[in-house]
Amino acid sequence: MLDQIMNSTNFNYLPRAMTAASMRQEVVANNIANVNTPNFRKKNVEFENLLAREIYGEKSPEGKLKMVQTHINHLPYKPRSVHAEPTLVEDNSTIMRVDNNNVDVDIEMATLAKNQIYYNALATQIGGYVSKMRNAITSGQS
Repeated sequence: MLDQIMNSTNFNYLPRAMTAASMRQEVVANNIANVNTPNFRKKNVEFENLLAREIYGEKSPEGKLKMVQTHINHLPYKPRSVHAEPTLVEDNSTIMRVDNNNVDVDIEMATLAKNQIYYNALATQIGGYVSKMRNAITSGQS
């Protein structure tokens, strides 16, 4: 029973999303700290697109989602067991300055603020989920 609660869809992806947000906070802080380092390339954390791909599957060339089996007696499919994890990616796409550094402080500060809001929303979601589970287990008794 407890295993079912802890491995539910919400409790499966929310902690991974919080890990990604925490990792992104560190990466953005590192990017800002190296704004004046020659030849420094900023780094980004990829997670949300990987998670969306995990949840919804790859899109076919026609733009339609792949088939997913919804009942054991339906057509067979190969189950996906891949779990999206935050990945650190170096951004080599732009060079903004003569010293080959591609960090833009304004963009990094906006990313930092956006990520903080995202992290707080995830923490609220996890807290609400745990609270609901506690109420369900104790049947609303304190």
